[in-house]
Amino acid sequence: MSFPVYNCLLVDDEPPAREVLKRYLAKMPMLRLAGECANALQVLPFLHAHPVDLLFLDIHLPQVSGLDLARTLQHPVQIIFTTAYGEHALESYEVAATDYLLKPIRFERFVTAVHKALGALALTGPLAPPLAPASLPAPAAPAAFLYFRVERKMVKVFLHEILYIESLKDYVKLVTVHGPVVTKHSLTALEAMLPATGFVRIHRSFLIATASLRAYSPTHVQVAGTELPIGKLYQREVAKVLATR
Repeated sequence: MSFPVYNCLLVDDEPPAREVLKRYLAKMPMLRLAGECANALQVLPFLHAHPVDLLFLDIHLPQVSGLDLARTLQHPVQIIFTTAYGEHALESYEVAATDYLLKPIRFERFVTAVHKALGALALTGPLAPPLAPASLPAPAAPAAFLYFRVERKMVKVFLHEILYIESLKDYVKLVTVHGPVVTKHSLTALEAMLPATGFVRIHRSFLIATASLRAYSPTHVQVAGTELPIGKLYQREVAKVLATR
C-alpha cells in the first residue's frame, strides 16, 4: 500500500533551529525535506522552482518577516509558524496559518501541528514532485505512520498495520496487527489524517482499512475475525468502495 509524501520547506535564519526541525522531519516518512532557506527573500524563488506542500516559517527573519512573507504567498501551501515569541499568535491565524509553534519546539507539539496540516492536505493531495531522470529508479516509499499520545508517551502506529478504528466517545481505539492503541482523538479528525484511499468510514463509530477486509454483506463487514456494522447513512458509499476492491 502506498501513501502520499508531502514536500516541506524550512525557513529560519538560525541553523540550530533548522537542525531541530530536520531531526523531527526524519521521524515522519510522510514528510520529505525539499529544502532550507535562511531568509524570506530566498523563499519565493524556491517555491517557483520546487513543489512545496508544507512551509515551516520563522516569524523573526532579517529584512522581511515571516508574517509579511505569508501575506504575499500565492502558492497553495500549508504554513506552520515557528518562533521564540508568543505575541504574534493572533496575527498568524489572520494569515490562515495551520499552526503556531513556540521554540523550543517539543516533538509532541510538532506532531500535533503536522497532523493538522496533513488533514488539510488530504483534501487536495501532495503537489507532484519533479520527474526523476529516466536512468534512475524511483526510491521505494517509506512506510507511513502517525504518532499518537498514549498516557505520557507518543506511540508510533504504521498505517499499513491498522485493521480498523473504533470511536469511544472522546477517544479512539486503533486496532492493529500488534494490538489496540487507545488515544484521545475524534474519529472524524483522525479520518482526515489518513490517506484518501485505503481506508473507509463504515459507521459513525467505525473506520476500516480496506486491505484488512475479509468478507462483507449489505449490513456488516468482517475484519480480522470481528464483525462490524455498516451504518445506514454509509451503506451506499461503502458499497461503491468495496465493489472496486
